[in-house]
Amino acid sequence: MTGTLLRSQFYYFVPYQLAAYTQHPALITAAYACFALGFVLLWPAVMTLAQRISATHPLWGMWGGCLVMVGLFTRVFQFGTDHLAFHLTDVLGLQTMLDGIDGYYNAWRDTHWHPFRSMSGPAFFGWVVLAIGAYRSGALGLGRSIALGLMSALALGTLKGTEPQSFIAVAGLCLAFIPLGVSLLRSGPPPTRRAMIWITVLIGVHVLMTAFGPRG
Repeated sequence: MTGTLLRSQFYYFVPYQLAAYTQHPALITAAYACFALGFVLLWPAVMTLAQRISATHPLWGMWGGCLVMVGLFTRVFQFGTDHLAFHLTDVLGLQTMLDGIDGYYNAWRDTHWHPFRSMSGPAFFGWVVLAIGAYRSGALGLGRSIALGLMSALALGTLKGTEPQSFIAVAGLCLAFIPLGVSLLRSGPPPTRRAMIWITVLIGVHVLMTAFGPRG
């Protein structure tokens, strides 16, 4: 939702996203980074919901969880192309990159087969399968199941910004998963002292490596 809001002031089509980056590089970088990170962090939520569905409807849980996970991989792959396009704009200039992205889309359409091209279907329809399984199993109520299925309306592709339906899709995702996460935190055991120490150590190492580690 943070990424959706940050880039919502700019028209969603590709040329406008690149133009927005040349004018507001820090804002657009933060928006796309938040959006990509959100999809990466969805995997434990999807796995938890799929596990709950599988308790009574194993096929719905397995297919819904697998399809959505494949869709998450596809979107993260495309966020990698977004990241590269933005930084090449710094080097090559806006007009060159506009021509390059146009050629990229034409080449992508002409490609006979590519693994991530064939995964576009799960990125859309996996959420519907997961939502139906959540409702049939009782893991989510009707309203939250419908909200989860609205994620199928989220646009897919390189340099696709915030569209009107993006708010509906992402808001539905929040409505479905945030209460589930809160309930898990309340019902689960608190982390042990040893776990907290290791978490602190790992975060510290990550910060130090990010600040002083090799670049590239």
